[in-house]
Amino acid sequence: MTRPAPRPDRPLHLTALRLLAAVDELGGLGAAARAMGMAQPNASRALAALERELGAMLLDRGPRGSAPTPMGRAILAAAVPLFDAADAFHHDVDVLTSDGTAPLRVSASLTVAEHLMPGWLATYRRLHPGAEVGLRVRNSDRVFDEVLSGACDIGFVETPLSRKNLHGTVVADDHLVVIVAPDHPWATRGSTEGREQNRVTAAELAATPLVLRERGSGTRAILDRALAPWNPVPPAVELGSNAAVAATVRAGQEPGVLSELAVADALAHGDLAVVDVGDELDFSRHIRAVWRGTGPLRAARDLIRIASS
Repeated sequence: MTRPAPRPDRPLHLTALRLLAAVDELGGLGAAARAMGMAQPNASRALAALERELGAMLLDRGPRGSAPTPMGRAILAAAVPLFDAADAFHHDVDVLTSDGTAPLRVSASLTVAEHLMPGWLATYRRLHPGAEVGLRVRNSDRVFDEVLSGACDIGFVETPLSRKNLHGTVVADDHLVVIVAPDHPWATRGSTEGREQNRVTAAELAATPLVLRERGSGTRAILDRALAPWNPVPPAVELGSNAAVAATVRAGQEPGVLSELAVADALAHGDLAVVDVGDELDFSRHIRAVWRGTGPLRAARDLIRIASS
């Protein structure tokens, strides 16, 4: 098949591409056509037109079914971002043209989801009775990924905004703390009762194996940045949740680092103790709302206002 010369007005056969993906998934053109709500002759014509347009055979057609050719599979791999963008576009249009009741898709880091989002969403639903909200709980890196792909409308993270094509605004502040079991030797060190010279230094903390959140989490990113000048040793253990870090610290002899928000109840009940550290360590951080495009959608703007208040 001769490949036609490129044309600036080449049409984009999104339906045909989705049809090709359905053939790959279902193993036959007839099943793919039914899944797409198309008559099989129309489906055949759509795929043939796409093949002519691209100048390549995309489908192996046989008596036992059809399957994408190697070129067809390569085209499908290249089309994945296109499918994501099209889905995000249709969702955005639905929201923009709706009466405000379209589902709001939110992705939030674990600390935000556990300790701040419940109150924010309760206020949001009081302002928008009957509104649907879908919340995904991820680490900060995954939140960035989902906002970029259009899988969610708005994200909330505790890390600096480091991705191209994303925008953000600070909605709250947070602070990391070093925590230990109440009987740990560090529990008696600090700045109270004239013990300012007995704080745990950055060098001591960096030389101590710690119980930490996993890489990719906002908590870990802030800690790694703060300790970087002192070349920290590898962690004692890496865990995927705040609760797991707190429980491990409470049960063992290693210190840990978590958000103040995540350990407030344990500190109030005396299950953990906060270690006073030297002023050379900056454990402060901002909580940000992040979105793609020129600005957040109307429902997302409402949630940002609530989070900022």
